[in-house]
Amino acid sequence: MKICVFGAGAIGGYVAHSLAGVKDVELSLIARGAHLAAMRENGLTLDMEGHQDTVSVNATDDPAQLGPQDVVILCLKAHQAWESAEWLKPLLGPETSVVNCQNGVPWWYFHNLTGPFRDSRLSSVDPADRQWNIIGPERAIGCVVYPATELTGPGRIKHVYGNKFALGEPDGSRSERCARISGVLEDAGLKAPVLDDIRSEIWLKLWGNLCFNPISALTRATLDVVATDPDTRHTADLMMQEAEHIAIKLGATFRVDRERRINGAAKVGAHRTSMLQDLEQGRAMEIDALVSAVQEMGRITGHPTPCIDMVLGLVRQLARTQGLYPDIVQDPSRAA
Repeated sequence: MKICVFGAGAIGGYVAHSLAGVKDVELSLIARGAHLAAMRENGLTLDMEGHQDTVSVNATDDPAQLGPQDVVILCLKAHQAWESAEWLKPLLGPETSVVNCQNGVPWWYFHNLTGPFRDSRLSSVDPADRQWNIIGPERAIGCVVYPATELTGPGRIKHVYGNKFALGEPDGSRSERCARISGVLEDAGLKAPVLDDIRSEIWLKLWGNLCFNPISALTRATLDVVATDPDTRHTADLMMQEAEHIAIKLGATFRVDRERRINGAAKVGAHRTSMLQDLEQGRAMEIDALVSAVQEMGRITGHPTPCIDMVLGLVRQLARTQGLYPDIVQDPSRAA
């Protein structure tokens, strides 16, 4: 099986390192800059529980050198994936599957969705339908990523915790391609269950990211504080209530309630959310897939989102003042 990990950063590098030794997998990586140079010269190193292991990888910044793949595992952030859609084209053949490992609402969310909103589009994450038209929703496989990893230097990944990558078809079917991909990931030592309702799994993770990320960026508070301080906890709960109404309208279900979800976040401890880390390190903040898309889904389904609107407006302005908001992604008029 020809597999290309597109975006071999923290998560992509972890996946690639895991796949490197799997029999019958022809693995390649797409990366750039110093990270690519380091992998070419010294291999890809994973630090896991204090043990370091280095593997040789076939890494390039030119997808045209690789040609069509059986599977592309797309590990860029949502705004980066949108920007890179054209770059992805040489990897796509008629039967190529694209496993989308982004946080938040995926661009394909409404593909084959049962009900009146089937095949609606999300301009907040896919302006001008770029990914819908270039990748094609029929290639998309959903993936909810649970591991925490860090890119600690060029060619070096640190695994913090977790190894689960839940997979699922947009139509809920138990497809042969999902089974094959799951099997390969399991052979690589990862957990890759195939779910018949990947959207509900997406919402369960998104439920927390939607509120904890922007609130932590606005307040600079760690997750334990956001989830236990009465004021920030109340704000998070209001945002989650609004999102819950939207998700249920779209057919999703929640296997835990809001209080349990918030309490679970508090138990994680003094964790700095990804949005807070991006703010502190001067990286583009992942706002649209986590928050703007939920606001847009509220408009689509006719559910008001007053608390989400307020927090979104504040965190967007914060990101803009720091030069960390990729406006083109949330403004379709600038996508041409």
